[in-house]
Amino acid sequence: MIAPLVFVVGLSMAKEALEDWRRFMQDVKVNSRKVKFHKGEGVFDYKSWKKLQVGDVVKVEKDQFFPADLLLLSSSYEDGICYVETMNLDGETNLKVKRALEVTLPLDEDASFKNFTGKIKCEDPNPSLYTFIGNFEYDHEVYALDPSQILLRDSKLRNTAFVYGVVIFTGHDSKVMQNATKSPSKRSRIERKMDYIIYVLFSLLLVISLVSSIGFAVKTKFDMPDWWYLQPQNTDDYYDPRKPVLSGVTHLITALMLYGYLIPISLYVSIEVVKVLQATFINQDIQMYDEETGNPAQARTSNLNEELGQVDTILSDKTGTLTCNQMDFLKCSIAGTAYGMSSSEVELAAAQQMASDLEDQDVERSTDFRQKGKQQEIELETVVISKYEMVHKSPIKGFSFEDSRVMEGNWLNEPNADVIMLFFRILAICHTAVPELNEETGSYTYESESPDEAAFLVAAREFGFEFCKRTQSSVFVRERYSASGQTIDREFKLLNMLEFTSKRKRMTVIVRDEDGQILVLCKGADSIIFDRLSKNGRLYEEDTTRHLNEYGEAGLRTLALAYKRLGESEYSAWNNEFQEAKTTIGADRDLMLENIAEMMEKDLILVGATAVEDKLQKGVPQCIDKLAQAGLKIWVLTGDKVETAINIGYACSLLRQGMKQICITEISSDAKEVVKENILLQITNASQMIKLERDPHAAFALIIDGKTLAYALEDDVKQQFLVLAVQCASVICCRVSPKQKALVTRLVKEGTGKTTLAIGDGANDVGMIKEADIGVGISGVEGMQAVMASDFSIAQFRFLERLLVVHGHWCYKRIAQMVCYFFYKNIAFGLTLFYFEAFAGFSGQSIYDDWYMLLFNVLLTSLPVISLGVFEQDVSSEVCLQFPAVYQQGPKNLFFDWYKILGWMGNGLYSSLIIFFLNIIIFYDQAFREEGQTASMPALGTTMFTCIIWALNCQIAFTMSHFTWIQHLFIWGSIAS
Repeated sequence: MIAPLVFVVGLSMAKEALEDWRRFMQDVKVNSRKVKFHKGEGVFDYKSWKKLQVGDVVKVEKDQFFPADLLLLSSSYEDGICYVETMNLDGETNLKVKRALEVTLPLDEDASFKNFTGKIKCEDPNPSLYTFIGNFEYDHEVYALDPSQILLRDSKLRNTAFVYGVVIFTGHDSKVMQNATKSPSKRSRIERKMDYIIYVLFSLLLVISLVSSIGFAVKTKFDMPDWWYLQPQNTDDYYDPRKPVLSGVTHLITALMLYGYLIPISLYVSIEVVKVLQATFINQDIQMYDEETGNPAQARTSNLNEELGQVDTILSDKTGTLTCNQMDFLKCSIAGTAYGMSSSEVELAAAQQMASDLEDQDVERSTDFRQKGKQQEIELETVVISKYEMVHKSPIKGFSFEDSRVMEGNWLNEPNADVIMLFFRILAICHTAVPELNEETGSYTYESESPDEAAFLVAAREFGFEFCKRTQSSVFVRERYSASGQTIDREFKLLNMLEFTSKRKRMTVIVRDEDGQILVLCKGADSIIFDRLSKNGRLYEEDTTRHLNEYGEAGLRTLALAYKRLGESEYSAWNNEFQEAKTTIGADRDLMLENIAEMMEKDLILVGATAVEDKLQKGVPQCIDKLAQAGLKIWVLTGDKVETAINIGYACSLLRQGMKQICITEISSDAKEVVKENILLQITNASQMIKLERDPHAAFALIIDGKTLAYALEDDVKQQFLVLAVQCASVICCRVSPKQKALVTRLVKEGTGKTTLAIGDGANDVGMIKEADIGVGISGVEGMQAVMASDFSIAQFRFLERLLVVHGHWCYKRIAQMVCYFFYKNIAFGLTLFYFEAFAGFSGQSIYDDWYMLLFNVLLTSLPVISLGVFEQDVSSEVCLQFPAVYQQGPKNLFFDWYKILGWMGNGLYSSLIIFFLNIIIFYDQAFREEGQTASMPALGTTMFTCIIWALNCQIAFTMSHFTWIQHLFIWGSIAS
């Protein structure tokens, strides 16, 4: 018994050691990266990341990762800006602009750091990615620091030749590491329940061993003196009638070894073999192979196969997981006229649903409806074909617009051509993007702060207004007014830029055109822009509002565009105030800048609105619909803005028209207790509203942002928040940090006690992937961090449907039946040994030959049960996908609850009684040999063992629903052998 146990434990230890070694080598590789640091006297040399210290000055070059949290001092640009890609932090591939303090801008070359000294006082290390509080003392002055000067570890420098920075936090103090979570040891629920069953069987083993030992002691004391043929007067202590207690204790060891077959040690080895083979089938499934990337599905651990079949809640990232993070310019409204004939994915899905509903109408009233249904189908088919032709005729990334009225210079023939031109110019000028010339195609691509901006610039280019160059003070646009191809390069002097923030929800640039006219160009959320229109600027407001509502219903992201003209004196007076506020040092600086920006961004004239679509990954709405039919709850945890997340929720069917939205928001207050009490009140009121809802079909969606979520996750609020969230059909958490993603996952996992699955594709998703019961990484464009931390990896979100509904269901049922059968066969076999003991004076004599006992688990019953765990299919994959509700057998644990387990154990008890006593009755008094003698013990043992093998293998054959030649070979081969 010891050797198999040592083998099983040693195998598990070796497997865990290998996985730990791989993680360790990955950490060594990252910490050994090199970066330039200032070694003194204006000289820079290379140092590994792990040797960096707080206060070191480092030089990071283009496309390198930042080795620590840095304070930006200067960059290759004169005004000290740099572009940073933060996809490893928040999952977003768009670029962020960082700006150095003006006082450190001269530090733009190695030699300038020869005598550089300064002092930084800042907050303690914390996981907040979007806040930073500190002061920088330099040249006897104190300057306030904010997040716009901080470069976080694991983000990447883009479109900037180099930057200089001072190390603020290193190693585990850096914000990305503060967001990291420890890797928990993951075991499936079936494995954990197996432990309890083993405890039950071990208790049974002790009971029957004690019964056997007591029986042996009684036999030794009272019957041994009468068994003269055993010569009790000359026996050793083991059979000494005068020492029955010693005899019983000694016999206990014999009984434990003899009845040890009740404990299925071989089960663990068999399960390991089965899980490895199951993982191989997952890896080889051609239906989960992505032809575009060449990536198959991969089971990175085989420990959790059956857990895939018991998932209750899915927690998903958005960007790069549900979406491609690719914005397509689809429609626009200019001067009250709607342009753009293409349909969004939400519109196509709605049309399909409408056509399906019309087909289901009552036959008697179906004539008119069928005609309409056919019309809908024809319209839908036309849209699809049109979109198909567009994609194949003009595969322009970021541009799916179709309308001949404004393409190829035809906009010049429109009634409001001057307004249309202004609309296109706002798209081409009002942004922070940087153009990059593609030498192969001759056109420009754009690195922008958001994918929306990139889509606007691509649209402007296709309309004939190509943004081609940016300097520190100007923006250059190449304008083409007709299909002839003649172009005019225009320069717009960039006077001021009022950047977009989540609070402002708008962006404004002030430019001077070639005629000397000063223009204020503004784009932002429609509610913000409409509030700032002048009385004479609302000419197109009614029509534009109607178009915006239509775009919103189509699941599109919308922005409004407006402008106004300024006089020289008006601009000069405003600019003086703006520059004065900009150079102010103190806590009121941001408030002053905001108020001055408000002064400029008023009395605007509405031009129009844009509508872009965040393209979903292929098959996402259908996958989410199938998972919902399977009874799975889906939460979306994203670093995006609330508006963005809501739009995607509609596009992927997570949110539906008519669903009542519950938005939990943070009020503006300096007192944290007041904010917290208000949030708790909102949660309580929302829960009460759901309880009082009379419509049984009403569905609720909960939407909460990161700052509010921080309060909701506190110990005295999180249970109320969880209760509310569980009552909602959909939950969307916006602007959440990586650590908050992990904390939400932990709350759902521990609060509900049910299996959770987290899926993501970026390094910002690693925390929740590790925290969930099952972590799934998408091998997308955002690196391999999520995949390396995951238990399973897939190339597209849509493959999650097959991974869970097919493989998860199969693996759960296979493992559950396999474990139950193992207990059944060991009880059936082990109890026959105990029964025979009662007939043999509890002597410790086995009824079976030693070879039979050795081959029982190794050969005669092991292969059939392994084939059950590998090949069994209660239903085909097609049926699983057609009827997803079958999946609910796993979350409800229908095949591995205590009722099933005890039923199988009872079956083992029943089988052992029938087999043993039937053989005893047949052989006990009957003549077996030619001389009339009864059967010998080997004959009885062989017959009984044969009956056991027949019964066990026939039982597994009856259990199987799906047979292959391999199963036939193993089952009937075991019987024949």
